[in-house]
Amino acid sequence: MTVLILQTGSAPEQLRSRLGDFPQWFQRGLGLADADVTIIDVQAGQQLPRPEHISAAVVTGSAAMVTQRHDWSERTAQWLVDAVRRNVPLLGVCYGHQLLAHALGGRVADNPRGREIGTVRIDCLAPAAADPLLAVAVGEFAAQATHVQTVVEPPANATVLARSSHDDFQAVRYAKRAWGVQFHPEFSVAAMRGYLRLRADTLRNEGLDAGPIGAAGRPSPRARTLLRRFLKCAGKNP
Repeated sequence: MTVLILQTGSAPEQLRSRLGDFPQWFQRGLGLADADVTIIDVQAGQQLPRPEHISAAVVTGSAAMVTQRHDWSERTAQWLVDAVRRNVPLLGVCYGHQLLAHALGGRVADNPRGREIGTVRIDCLAPAAADPLLAVAVGEFAAQATHVQTVVEPPANATVLARSSHDDFQAVRYAKRAWGVQFHPEFSVAAMRGYLRLRADTLRNEGLDAGPIGAAGRPSPRARTLLRRFLKCAGKNP
């Protein structure tokens, strides 16, 4: 299986130099060798392959906003619509989650509860118990999160699988083989604390304190298991 990683943004330079960029974070979490991954930087304008030519796709996070409607983002949204129609296994993370919602008729906007950042508690909802992806994490689990925008209205026929105290749509199943998660299963605690340090001034202006948020951070192994679980879901016949 060759997994397509659609790169919609890059990690801050201070983190890239130590931890690599977003595609590498996903590749490590998925447990895939270089030969098993194809990276397409859609933000840089790289051409997307035909959906029928790939086994599965993961859509990364981004510092961009879905509501900005960048040309590269709208082109990727149309590609996702086609991929869903062709039953291609998809996993959207943060921006990727929001882009899937937007592409399929949902609505994305600034989170009315404000920024969510740090290690947060994810609460699975009843439908998660029967979901091929989320069933491995049913109940509650820790995850890393950092976002300002969110899905405020899922597409029709989507199934909401998990929430947090700050976000009602932390995990959504958009189609038979398409999922989105607002949290970051690919993030390590080091990556999360790096974001907190870099955004300390911004957080202070919003009434948040990066110090205690970072101190409360902890590993999120159950969230991370979702990446390899996605590969298992993708490898099964629909």
